[in-house]
Amino acid sequence: MQPNILFITADQWRGECLSHAGHPMVKTPHLDALAAEGVSFRKHFANCAPCAPSRASIHTGMYLQNHRSGTNMTPLDRRHSNWALELRKAGYDPVLLGYTDTVPDPRFHTGNDPALMNWEGVLPGLKAILDMNTDPGEWYSYCKLKGYDVPAFKPLLYALREEGPDWEDGAAAPIPLSIHKDDNDTAFLFDRTMDYIGDQKTPWAAHLSIMRPHPPWVASEPYNALYDPDDVPDIIRCDTSTDEGEQHPWLAYQLSRRTYHAPANEKAIRRHKAVYYGLMTEVDYHMGRLVGFLKERGLYDNTLIVFTSDHGEQMGDHWLRGKCGYFDASYHIPLIVRDPRKKADKTRGTQIHSFTENVDLMPTLLAHAGVEIPVQCDGAALTPFIESGSAPNGWRGEAHWEFDFRDATNTEAEDTLGLSLHQCVMNIIRDDKYKYVHFAGLPPLLFDLENDPGEFKNLADDPTYQGVVLEYAQKLLSWRMTHDEQTLTHYAITHEGLKERAAPRYPLFAGS
Repeated sequence: MQPNILFITADQWRGECLSHAGHPMVKTPHLDALAAEGVSFRKHFANCAPCAPSRASIHTGMYLQNHRSGTNMTPLDRRHSNWALELRKAGYDPVLLGYTDTVPDPRFHTGNDPALMNWEGVLPGLKAILDMNTDPGEWYSYCKLKGYDVPAFKPLLYALREEGPDWEDGAAAPIPLSIHKDDNDTAFLFDRTMDYIGDQKTPWAAHLSIMRPHPPWVASEPYNALYDPDDVPDIIRCDTSTDEGEQHPWLAYQLSRRTYHAPANEKAIRRHKAVYYGLMTEVDYHMGRLVGFLKERGLYDNTLIVFTSDHGEQMGDHWLRGKCGYFDASYHIPLIVRDPRKKADKTRGTQIHSFTENVDLMPTLLAHAGVEIPVQCDGAALTPFIESGSAPNGWRGEAHWEFDFRDATNTEAEDTLGLSLHQCVMNIIRDDKYKYVHFAGLPPLLFDLENDPGEFKNLADDPTYQGVVLEYAQKLLSWRMTHDEQTLTHYAITHEGLKERAAPRYPLFAGS
């Protein structure tokens, strides 16, 4: 019998924010319990940010340099397969509850097709049972029927609250969301997911994509006041944002942008962080409900459960908010895999400290379902870790990510930094000892993570470290060349004239 697959992504969840990972404050008892029955990957990283690029890597198993959906609003090329399309070939009917932020390829839409007007479309291969990006949408209509005074502009529903002091400036405690905890977007998504699962008679594959703890950081009671802002961990940053910006021209530029500059008022950012943690604990509560539902229905022991996030959140560290750049806070994320097979019994409760990446998720889902992994995938299945608890031979010794800081609406980055459009990119390689950041048209960065875990001192210009800079630049170049070649091979064998010749080595594409 085919296994059920439950693939869950939260949004903007920092990797250290789990009780079993040693966080000093945030409570995640149900995710801890899931990790105790599965495997927790402690050094798991997103491959890019923000939402759409990162999800493109998750769903295709490809690095940004290959799928080229580099920013929000950049279409995802339909040449690329994804885990949902591959599972369909194996007889599954993969469904979506939430959103995938997938911009449709305009070559497959014509005229006044509404899909072209929505940059938050649905990943090809997924059937949307509940699309949280539709307007007005099922949740919006639900709240209206429940008697809430819903705003005309749907996104405001996520931040709906009563009039009160402006806590953004530290004047008062966070005001709760006006939507009751049993009716808000998180509760609604989990309820509909359980409704769907409960109706299934055959093996199913479901992608539950949760918005929280993504902003707005406004939580229903009691989660708005669950954590005391005065007790949250300190913000990791220089005394002033001007001091911070002296590290690198790109960082100074990013801090000049109002959208990314964190509040100077420490009380405000502490309140943000307290509600951020509250939203996480709320998601954790509903994870407990969902796992309990699977157990009650006798589904738990035949369901692969994967829990992760698309990317992290700066939360004031280095005077930044949101997700961007090269700091770990934007890319280090949780990953918990609960494999129900007997083969996974001996690793239950294991914490893996090898470097894993979001490009490994598609291969992992397909391997569990017994589906061949396409050549396009830059990652590899995590099955060896799940079955043995240790890394297979040749596993990567570092994490990689990319950030594309071009803006489709203006030339601000190019003008400020003196770059061409195509130079507005950075590549990062990071292991346990060093992090190296390479820019196409700006000076590099090097951090000694053992002695400077906060990433404050750039050693790239220190003569003592020139050999290290060269070593890591060469590692980064080798990584790029390896995966560029892999993708070129994929394109070659899918080209009409080469299919027959490629078939013996790449049977998956022989009839594509």
